[in-house]
Order: sequence, then C-alpha cells, then structure tokens
Amino acid sequence: MAVELLETLKEAITAYTGLSPNAFFTVLAAGVAIYYVVSVLFGGSSDHQPQHRPRSFEEEVQPLPPPVQLGEISEEELKAYDGNDPEKPLLMAIKGQIYDVSQSRMFYGPGGPYALFAGKDASRALAKMSFEDKDLNGDLTGLGAFELDALQDWEYKFMSKYVKVGSIKNSEASTAESTATDSAAGPTESTVAEPAHVSEPTEEDKEAKEVKDE
Repeated sequence: MAVELLETLKEAITAYTGLSPNAFFTVLAAGVAIYYVVSVLFGGSSDHQPQHRPRSFEEEVQPLPPPVQLGEISEEELKAYDGNDPEKPLLMAIKGQIYDVSQSRMFYGPGGPYALFAGKDASRALAKMSFEDKDLNGDLTGLGAFELDALQDWEYKFMSKYVKVGSIKNSEASTAESTATDSAAGPTESTVAEPAHVSEPTEEDKEAKEVKDE
C-alpha cells in the first residue's frame, strides 16, 4: 500500500512539474534554505538583536526624601512650602492639618492645576471647588452641607494618600499665649504706683501738737 502511494506521488510530481522526483525535492529544499537566509538577513534584526530602549520616566525620577514632621507652624511659615523651593517639601493643609504632597508635585507644584493650593490651608476653596484668592483659607463659616461633605471627601483622600506632618497654629491661641507671657513679665514702669507725697509739718501744726501734749 505504501509502495503504491509512493509510486503514485512520483508520477504526479513528474506529470505536474515536469521534473523527476529527485529534482523536485532538491528544488524544494533549496527554496526553503533561501527563504530562511533571506528572513535572517532582512527580517531577523528586530527579533534577534537587542534593542536599546530609552530610560523610562520612573527610572529618571529621584526617590523622594522621607516626610519631615514640623509640628505646629503658623500660616505665614506654611507659605514657604509652596513648591518654589526645590529643597523643601511641598505642603498643603486641610482643616488645619498639614500634609506632605510632594509625591503629587505634578498637580500641586508650580505649573500644576492645583498649584495655588500649595503652602496654604485650602479648606474653603476645596469645599467650594473655587480657585479664587478670597477662598484660599481655612475659614469654614457659611458653608452648606453639600460643601462640607465635599471637604470631608477631600480630607479622607489626603489622610489615606499623604503623610500628616504638622498642624497650623491657632491664631487665637497664639494671641492668648503672648498676652499671658506679657502678664507674667511683671508690671511695667508706668503701672508701678508712686508713693504718696507727704508734706512737712508747718509751725502752726507744731504749736498745736505741743499744746495737745501739755
């Protein structure tokens, strides 16, 4: 059966190609070899040669230093951390709590869409989604329930994503502290009561005293 099939195949090759079976298989092998050589020379460079890919953005970015705890600072001191000084962390406050947002410098740093919030307590602006200078503060008076809920969502986001590094010093507490310090320093020169002036006795007073003693 196999011999008959092989003979039939040889006859078909001769009939359709005009070549002997040996010549046909030689030509077929040569074609396969040529195809392989051509594919290696012209199409294999991208598959077999290493490619030099440019360094990714993540590889070029330097790692951020660990957040530094600042404790209580004033709003004026917080302005120094608005991102303009590359040596200082980028800070922002919500409801009096200060967070290090250096990892999101593309948003809160200079040139970012929220750069005006950096170095400030932006609670009111975030609650109202306002970019006006008059709202860049921590005053929450007059805000509605919807705005307070929006601010709460922002606070939860910051608490879960950023590290808290301090808080804003209460201005009223600072005023009271300075007043107490002044009081503890003692009375000033103007508040010290001068001794009452005592006039010398006249001659009439002396004579009256002598008569009284007699």
